[in-house]
Amino acid sequence: MTSSVFPFVALVGLDTLKLALELSAIDHHLSVLVRGDKGTGKSTAARGLVELLPQGAPFVNLPIGATEDRLLGGLDVERTLAGEPALKPGIVARAHGGVLYADEVNLLADHLADALLDAAASGVLFVEREGFSVSQPAEFVLLGSMNPEEGTLRPQLLDRFALVVDVTAPMEPGIRAAVLDRRMAYDADPPEFRARWAVEQSALATRVAAARTRARTMVVSPEIVEYIATRIVQHGVKSLRADLAVVRASRAYAALLGADEVAPAHIDAVLPLALVHRMPPDVRPPMSSPGPRPPAPADTADGSQAKSEATSERVFPSAPQPTPRLVVGNTSSSRAGRSDVRGGIPSGLVITSRKNEDPLELDVRASVVHALSRDGLIRLESQDLHETVRAPRSSTRFILVVDSSGSHAVLDRMRLVKGVAGGLVDASHGRHDEIVVIACRGPRAEVLVEPTSSRDDVERALEYLPTGGRTPLAHGLELAAGYVTDHAVVIVITDGRANVPTRTEDAWDDVRVAANALRCASLVVDTEDAQGATGRPRELAGALRGQYVRMGELDPSQVLKVVREQR
Repeated sequence: MTSSVFPFVALVGLDTLKLALELSAIDHHLSVLVRGDKGTGKSTAARGLVELLPQGAPFVNLPIGATEDRLLGGLDVERTLAGEPALKPGIVARAHGGVLYADEVNLLADHLADALLDAAASGVLFVEREGFSVSQPAEFVLLGSMNPEEGTLRPQLLDRFALVVDVTAPMEPGIRAAVLDRRMAYDADPPEFRARWAVEQSALATRVAAARTRARTMVVSPEIVEYIATRIVQHGVKSLRADLAVVRASRAYAALLGADEVAPAHIDAVLPLALVHRMPPDVRPPMSSPGPRPPAPADTADGSQAKSEATSERVFPSAPQPTPRLVVGNTSSSRAGRSDVRGGIPSGLVITSRKNEDPLELDVRASVVHALSRDGLIRLESQDLHETVRAPRSSTRFILVVDSSGSHAVLDRMRLVKGVAGGLVDASHGRHDEIVVIACRGPRAEVLVEPTSSRDDVERALEYLPTGGRTPLAHGLELAAGYVTDHAVVIVITDGRANVPTRTEDAWDDVRVAANALRCASLVVDTEDAQGATGRPRELAGALRGQYVRMGELDPSQVLKVVREQR
């Protein structure tokens, strides 16, 4: 295994990442998450870590499509059919004493990530399958990597990683040239390249091994514990896992430096690694008050407005609004598989069963039913075997089309509009879902947020979205069409007072045409004032073939089902 690994000490740059990995090699409880763009050396560094562990330590890759049985272990079908039921070890058990590397850990199913992190934290794996129960040692270095562009990690899971390192590709030509030179030299002759770095690599491995022994008896005085707690509280971190991570990391760092006890300098050195993913978002600067102004004039159905409206803009803070959770369905009911539902909330998996004489995860019920239907006896043969297939539910893309024209400045109604938009996102957005935000104001609509999984980005865009100007609703719907996928939901929040045409001289007719062209599930939230209502938001919902709800009728205790018609 190690003969084909790029030497850890030959990595150029990545000093912070290398330090985090050295600390994890000293204390295997220090799990590490590496975040960064593709091509930044995350996987190369991960594979090099194994050379800092005792000789023969395994390096195990976790496939992104692994099933629960493959990860944790499951029924040994071959021995079971031979009359000797037994459990076979999974990936976690094979990683004992080494490194378990989960690339793209943010794309791993939540239930698998939970089980993996539990095993890494406890050092013991408990497996219960088909009436069998077994415990296995599972002491390994858990190393995860991810590209933030491909989705985020749930905060509950992110907190379970002791240390987090953010890496970026170097932009200094000299460093990039050094990276290229070493990689080309390695590719040309791996044994010769490794021999060139063998002395330095061996020295580091020896130093890490000595630190591993020293760390077991490292002294952490009460004064140091108090210092750690104080520093963490100063950064506003609530999770107590941060305190434990800093204690372990500072102890490992002190041992690596040959110290006999932990000092404040050791703590300050590792603090960023343990807190970068746990600190609350930066407090936003207070918005400057716009001062007393007359209300912005409302849009009129014929498009007439005061001359000052084009330049009159105000920023309204969001007023939190109670909103329901959206569930996307299909008019077609012949859908394969079943949802794994706990407490009425989908877990994000679609579970199916299929015949397979060599199943990775045995579906006992389906296999027994097949045996009974064959000869009326519960006597399993290979032809009866079915396997459980767990597939992640397709992610949803929420496309928010928000009317922020001047008509919503009347009675400060934009506060409620922003609250509804943020509430729907917060209640409905899943870990792998995406959000697009399109604002309709002024002469043309604007894409504020390109597809993202970050709710923080959406909330920030909505918070600082100015209100004023005309209503280019047709253009907003046309922009939305460019972001529609097979699993998209368009949410239009508007009072329907469109007055900016795009293709004809009739702004509302352009809205109807754009709405008819959208081929996805949709919801229209009507923000019209009851007095002088035009009914156009309901008409828009009809053109979209979507759901309709008035803003004042949103009920957080209900689940709002948005149906995707099969056209």
